[in-house]
Amino acid sequence: MISLANQITPKIREESGEYSHLTTHYEEKHKLGWYYMHASPRPCFTPTLLQDIDNWFSQVKYEQENGRDYRYLVLASNVEGAFNLGGDLNLFRGLIEDGNYDGLLDYAKACINVLYQNIVHLERDLTTISLVQGDALGGGFEAALSSNVLIAERGTKMGLPEILFNLFPGMGAYSLLSRRVGSSKAEQMILSGQLYSAEELHELGVVDILAEKGEGELAVLDYIKRAERAANGYRAMREVKDICNPITYQELLDITTLWVKAALQLEKRDLRMMERLVTRQNNK
Repeated sequence: MISLANQITPKIREESGEYSHLTTHYEEKHKLGWYYMHASPRPCFTPTLLQDIDNWFSQVKYEQENGRDYRYLVLASNVEGAFNLGGDLNLFRGLIEDGNYDGLLDYAKACINVLYQNIVHLERDLTTISLVQGDALGGGFEAALSSNVLIAERGTKMGLPEILFNLFPGMGAYSLLSRRVGSSKAEQMILSGQLYSAEELHELGVVDILAEKGEGELAVLDYIKRAERAANGYRAMREVKDICNPITYQELLDITTLWVKAALQLEKRDLRMMERLVTRQNNK
């Protein structure tokens, strides 16, 4: 039986180099924290990556309380061609084959714990930004959606392929998408399994800022410059969105618990499809 409980305990890290699947950098000029994902052996949400992000969030809070000012956090990737390809399907498959409800739920909770912290911008006066410069699939798309601002480069692809193996994205996709495009369109996007270009998602209002290829970091800095020129107004609008479109932790937990139950109903043919998708993740 696989248990993840001992892998998600928060721990303060003093140096970004201690993270296994994450690289962090603080930019004093803009009060900006960058955190770049590079999970191994696949660019997905491994338990180690989830722990690293959770630990870094704890580190940011610790540093804020001790004098370092963070106004923006940017989630990005330094894996060529991939932002994040979603859940750890190889781990899923093993847990499902074992019938390991507790292991799946531990993993799902680790996912929504970091997602929720990003949604509520660590309950701090700061803005979270996702910078998508490669494919964002499944949980990777959910992570991108969880930031206050989603910036994507032209040509990148995003989507929710879980229906291909008879499941649904259970770590926030419907909650986040329905608040951006409405419940009917969100359901259609989830059940289609379709991949969308950044350009298409920009037209739908899912992507906030469309950047030219290779200019994502510049787009982040341009956004920050605009936001700083009207900081009071931008901050107030962020708070308005929090009030009008709240996502509670309980909402995420209830949905991800349904996801665990549904995952344990998958049949052998569904797991074979999952295995093929693991191979695609490896190729990335």
